[in-house]
Amino acid sequence: MNILQDRFGRSIDYLRLSVTDRCDLRCSYCIPKGFKDFEEPENWLTFDEIERVVAAFARLGTRRVRLTGGEPLLRRNLPQLAARLSALPGLEDLSLSTNATQLARHAVALQAAGVKRVNVSLDSLRRECVNSITGRDSLPQVMAGLQAARAAGLAPIKINMVAMKDVNETDIETMVAFCIENGFILRLIEAMPMGESGRNTGFLDLQPVLEQLRQRFGLLPQHSELGGGPARYWRSVDGSFTLGLITPISQHFCASCNRVRLSVDGTLYMCLGQEERFELRPLLRAGISDEQLEMAIRSAIELKPERHEFREKPGKLIRIMSMTGG
Repeated sequence: MNILQDRFGRSIDYLRLSVTDRCDLRCSYCIPKGFKDFEEPENWLTFDEIERVVAAFARLGTRRVRLTGGEPLLRRNLPQLAARLSALPGLEDLSLSTNATQLARHAVALQAAGVKRVNVSLDSLRRECVNSITGRDSLPQVMAGLQAARAAGLAPIKINMVAMKDVNETDIETMVAFCIENGFILRLIEAMPMGESGRNTGFLDLQPVLEQLRQRFGLLPQHSELGGGPARYWRSVDGSFTLGLITPISQHFCASCNRVRLSVDGTLYMCLGQEERFELRPLLRAGISDEQLEMAIRSAIELKPERHEFREKPGKLIRIMSMTGG
């Protein structure tokens, strides 16, 4: 097995796989109001095509795949795809990022299909705040989804909270208490300037927030593996609370980046904050061999940039988050 490495010596062992760019919510930092420029279904990779690409990544050393969107549970028969992927040789970890509005219906099937854990987007526990951010009164559905995920044995469950100035920054301590009570891991995320919607989101520097929480809960840095993503983790001394921080602006993590994203239309994006991309769909539909597919993936990885420029060039990226894949 040959491990995928980019030009900067980083091992690429994590694929974030978008199965749809559609979503049933309109979060203010993700999809602009009135946006309708979604990918046409005939351009979506089929389950056969997805399985073929993921199998090639697995042969090249990729061990982790995360199903994303848009909202991945809007893709019909997603548990069937999950079962196919989890059975691939070499794949060790299959996870899901979701807004949880559909999770109550699918949690048992996802767990049976081999999905091990879920990350749930939830930016507040105040119903009116969630309504304002997502454009829908979705909190009851999300809570039902979380309960179903826990009952189905999906673990760990991580809560992804995009911390926004003058929007939900006062909700952080309430979310901490909620996660402690339910045994969830809380991950605070800095808003990224992706597209107009992302740039209009109030940026909140999480470094002062971390210091406050460290002092209050006696948090200590964690060096154990918690999913292979970009978060840095802290844990309370008694083990009752784990906090993750994803800080692409105040303290970027590009030097250790181990992931690429495959969008629903078969485009590989090498960096969330840059434009480098590689189109796999035309090659797949032209009938390339498995060996050629692996060569194409290696060529794509060569395009991966050293780092993003969110801080230096916040207006650079026009592409919105749901188009790239979460």
